[in-house]
Amino acid sequence: MNKELESLKQEYQNIPIPDELDFIVKKAIKQGRKSNGRVRWMTAIAAMVIVMTGLNTSPTLANTLSGIPVVGSLVKVLTFKQFQVDEENAKAAIQVPAMTNLDNTTLEASLNNKYLEEGKNLYDEFMVELENLKQNGGGHVGLSSGYVVKTDNEHILSIGRFVVNTVGSSSTKFKYDSIDKKKQILITLPSLFKDDRYIQLISENIKEQMKQQMKADPKKVYWVEGVPNQVNSYFTTITRDQSFYINNEGKLVVSFDKYDVAPGYMGVLEFIIPTTALADVLVSDEYIKN
Repeated sequence: MNKELESLKQEYQNIPIPDELDFIVKKAIKQGRKSNGRVRWMTAIAAMVIVMTGLNTSPTLANTLSGIPVVGSLVKVLTFKQFQVDEENAKAAIQVPAMTNLDNTTLEASLNNKYLEEGKNLYDEFMVELENLKQNGGGHVGLSSGYVVKTDNEHILSIGRFVVNTVGSSSTKFKYDSIDKKKQILITLPSLFKDDRYIQLISENIKEQMKQQMKADPKKVYWVEGVPNQVNSYFTTITRDQSFYINNEGKLVVSFDKYDVAPGYMGVLEFIIPTTALADVLVSDEYIKN
């Protein structure tokens, strides 16, 4: 590796935040039985550790803090850490989000540790791939990862994290987390429904949407049964924990990664599921609205 890569690697290995944050949050949770005020104090300190360490280790982060998006009046999403590689044939930019001001400190710590772990893994995998390419004659490699706030209202916060990988053929993946800001809980897809009937109902609705879209626009192609395709593979059903979020209108949005159900040029795909198609299996109308 050249000096720049060595410097980036050293900076990455010296990040002190995860251990400190983990210690502080665990201590806050443990002491929470004794004093709610102390929990709030320890949580505030944990937030300060995130921001101050991020500022010290990343000048780019310092520049981005002025534009932190505010989620509601309390909960915030900020860029916790950035990993970057900038070479002639290798580009990587990885933004790691962090939640702050959640009263549920266990949930906040769990999400932030997950996001940081995802970012570290992406960086590690990229560096391994880059080193392999160099040892085998070189090549082009690129990676971009970040996050978007898809929904931000009084009740729901939905965050999407994306990864665009240009090693070989380009691929794009999205993961979502939807949080009930009032109850301070993570909303899962199964938790919205009475039983597993939602899997078939959503799947059939998506297939119908695919066929309608292709009929209206010949440029659109989906790998759906009844429509010939070159890969001889068809979308049959969503998974039990399919990627999803709840939009600002209270509608369920189901997401598919690039190449999951269509050719690559179709990109990442989203389908808004009509609430009327789900009415019989919804637990309540608390999240999904008509």
